Amino acid sequence: MTFVQAVALFIAAIFAGALNSVAGGGSFISFPMLLFTGVPAIQANATNAMAVWPGSMASIPPYRKDLAHERRELLIFSAVSVVGGVLGAIILLRTPPALFQRLVPWLLLLATLIFAFGGKLTQRLRRRRAAVAAAQAEAAPPIASAPDDTASDAASDAASVAHTTPRALAVVGVIQFVIAFYGGFFGGGMGIMMLAGFALLGMRNIHAMNALKVVLASIINGVAVITFTIEGAIAWPQALVMVVGAIIGGYTGASLSHRVPPQYVRWFAIAVGLIISAYFFIKQGL
Repeated sequence: MTFVQAVALFIAAIFAGALNSVAGGGSFISFPMLLFTGVPAIQANATNAMAVWPGSMASIPPYRKDLAHERRELLIFSAVSVVGGVLGAIILLRTPPALFQRLVPWLLLLATLIFAFGGKLTQRLRRRRAAVAAAQAEAAPPIASAPDDTASDAASDAASVAHTTPRALAVVGVIQFVIAFYGGFFGGGMGIMMLAGFALLGMRNIHAMNALKVVLASIINGVAVITFTIEGAIAWPQALVMVVGAIIGGYTGASLSHRVPPQYVRWFAIAVGLIISAYFFIKQGL
């Protein structure tokens, strides 16, 4: 790694950290920059996972209170995420480099599309589940002796029952395993996929959903990074430079988050993702 490459990676990590702290999509900058500086595709993916992991771990403490009522989901999905993340990382390391190189533009495009449209899908799923829960609450027989606030609590419990049923939990557990596998293999857009899964489960508290997403993403990235480390797949000089840049960018982005509208940052990340995807498609003659 030359001095110029180190500077480029450091700057890319700053932008990536800032994007992740405001709206997400930082890997659209950090992963391609690793490729541009000559890091092989599989090693670049592993190094990028290492670079963004500390930032995701640092996001967990503020969400602890939001997980108080989601302990069962957290336990089940954490176990599923560990297995899926490790398997995804192992499959990545066993993938022929030439094949993964050809997959790069498709993976970047997929991640960009998920980032662009995943939020709308999540909102639709949440509205649909909320409407079903509200209909179930209205159909439930009223409790005449209950005070207004107790009746309200009962309605709230009925509205959230969808995400506590074993069948729904099993279905979303399978979905979470697939997402964790994808996260260990590549990871772009993983957080939005999880939010859509939680909405399908019937969760309505966005803070609890975000808390679960942050913790599970940290677990998936963590087990993938451990796997990559054991297999010697991480370019450590590049990773250490990017970790410092990502921390600086994350802190700066969080400080400026109220001054810059998040939708502008999202549009920027989507534009970068599309441009980078197109570049790699053209480079490979596709």
